[in-house]
Amino acid sequence: MLTLMFWPPNLNEKIRAMKRPVGILNVKVLRAMKLKKKDLLGASDPYVKIKLTEDKLPAKKTTVKHKNLNPEWNEEFNLVVKEPESQALELRVYDWEQVGKHDRMGMNVVPLKDLTSEEPKVLTLDLLKNMDLNDAQNEKLRGQLMVELAYKPFKEDDLNKSFKDQVEQKAPEGTPAGGGLLVVTIHEAQDVEGKHHTNPHVRLLFRGEEMKTKRVKKNRDPRWEEEFHFTLEEPPTNKKLHVEVVSTSSRIGLLHPKESLGYVEINLSDVVSNRRINEMYHLIDSKNGRIQIELHLEIETLLRKTSTQKLYAT
Repeated sequence: MLTLMFWPPNLNEKIRAMKRPVGILNVKVLRAMKLKKKDLLGASDPYVKIKLTEDKLPAKKTTVKHKNLNPEWNEEFNLVVKEPESQALELRVYDWEQVGKHDRMGMNVVPLKDLTSEEPKVLTLDLLKNMDLNDAQNEKLRGQLMVELAYKPFKEDDLNKSFKDQVEQKAPEGTPAGGGLLVVTIHEAQDVEGKHHTNPHVRLLFRGEEMKTKRVKKNRDPRWEEEFHFTLEEPPTNKKLHVEVVSTSSRIGLLHPKESLGYVEINLSDVVSNRRINEMYHLIDSKNGRIQIELHLEIETLLRKTSTQKLYAT
């Protein structure tokens, strides 16, 4: 008897989402040279967006350099890597516009497999219209982007294991050294309700860094299943994670464009002690609202400040 198995169309996406992080890509956006003017009056206002392929997290952005065709940023970002053999870094340069859509000035892609672990690599990339090698428009000069990249894989050796044990013991006293990764998964919420509209999304705030889930329209029991990563230089023993459910109106000019549907402040010392927590939290300032949040701490040694300083000193 022949048995046929049908795989759900989104199964591969779910499998990728479940893969555990294997390292950090440090991206330093240095400068751009000879960008082409996009504005009719004056120079362009460039900024850079960076993200990894096969990653649903929002792209990270540099600041905008106004009226500058040879901007310098020297801004640094950390991206979480799950599949270094297949993922690539996407870099896109845009011209910021106060009103309307931002114009794309050029882009390029760097496969992670081309990088040597632990060795910083400075690249000067020609900006292209797209990654289609047969597109004649890619022969036009659009300027260049200079970046410094360093892929730092997590290490699971005996020294690291000993370090993990040491951190787990000392973390409650607030005396550990080292760093790692805080993985936050927003699963779902229940019984959330706004006074004027209920189009919920979740806003996460940690050490001044903000991340958001997608918005779910007209739903009191939204389900997100979205994962977020915060890099750490030390275990967050005395830190808190602010999680807020927010509703935004889908109508332009409404009297109440945004409202809070409840929030929770999570003390991360419990995560440091237990390494993983998966709980349903009651939302403050909500009648019956609850939200399910999973927290996972990956403690590693590669994010120590001393290691980073030595890396860029070489």
